[in-house]
Amino acid sequence: MQKQAQLNRTEFEDQDDEARIENVPCEFVQNFDPHYPIILGGLGNSEGNVGYVQMRLKKHHWYKKILKSRDPIIFSVGWRRFQTIPLYYIEDHNARQRLLKYTPQHMHCGAAFWDPIIPQGTGFLAIQSVSGIMPDFRIAATGVVLDLDKSIKILKKLKLTGFPYKIFKNTSFIKGIFNSALEVAKFEGAVIQTVTPEGAFRASFEDKLMMSDIVFMRTWYPVSIPAFYNPVTSLLKPVGEKDTWSGMWTTGQLRLAHGVRLKANKDSLYKPILRQKKHFNSLHIPKALQKALPFKNKPKARRGGSRLFFPCQILTLLDALSMVHSQKMKHFRAKQKEEEEKLKWQKDLRKKLFRIQGQKERRNQKSSLKGAEGQLQ
Repeated sequence: MQKQAQLNRTEFEDQDDEARIENVPCEFVQNFDPHYPIILGGLGNSEGNVGYVQMRLKKHHWYKKILKSRDPIIFSVGWRRFQTIPLYYIEDHNARQRLLKYTPQHMHCGAAFWDPIIPQGTGFLAIQSVSGIMPDFRIAATGVVLDLDKSIKILKKLKLTGFPYKIFKNTSFIKGIFNSALEVAKFEGAVIQTVTPEGAFRASFEDKLMMSDIVFMRTWYPVSIPAFYNPVTSLLKPVGEKDTWSGMWTTGQLRLAHGVRLKANKDSLYKPILRQKKHFNSLHIPKALQKALPFKNKPKARRGGSRLFFPCQILTLLDALSMVHSQKMKHFRAKQKEEEEKLKWQKDLRKKLFRIQGQKERRNQKSSLKGAEGQLQ
């Protein structure tokens, strides 16, 4: 290595000043490692400016973790490697750029961050860290540069909840959403003059509210993009330590290094939902309105008392007894029908016998009358 370095010095010692590179850090020369090849390239005049850049990004499907907004990540774009803090967003159907907390799975999303100007259509890749040896896949995301827009506006959804405390016909006074009359005036567009406490306002609804109702208000507010740009200076480190460069750490890495556990938010825990049973008042229809209603919509008077509710075992026993009774009645009806058929058969047989006997008696009577008449003659 020393012989090659000496040959390089003697070869380029008479080089012109125009071909030499100026303003190179001294650590780059002192800690030069020939195991890391260097490729020299040039940047355009406009690529030295710093601004907001929009990209279309997709998490690599081989990378196991998901990417989180405001977590520092390293981009490799063109001749640059730098660390920045991106904000991920997705564009809705109404052209609103909605902030995402995490990158979606198997889907593209947008990313906006602060860095030097990059030409449109330039491809890039992102990695979480360049230090150490990672056993898993290192490339976290890939994508392409879309636009250079300083007026980018990323919005975050904010849902406010309030409760009614005074109800009129279709209007109500709502509290709990705002904290001052200034906030109410900002959202309403004009100053509201009421005798209500600070932050309360009057709103109109399609129907009358109840005191147990909850009022939701969905708003959007802009999010500022962090102006953070940190070039990767791993080639300035001493020989043997070039793979130990680490820029800004993520919140998870800081917690792991200092042994700080994440405090659970009580409002984010799953709790059993306990709802009070509502008792609704009976529907009262005026008599004049009842007369005007058609017959099918008129209230009908119902007769009958309240139904008794028995335990399950008693109901099972009653069902069994009713089944036994029905079987007995079925057997009794079958036997009764059989006896009726037998009696009918006996009755028909007696009728037939009596008919034959009557016919025989009438014949005998006729023959006896004929014999008496012959004797008289």
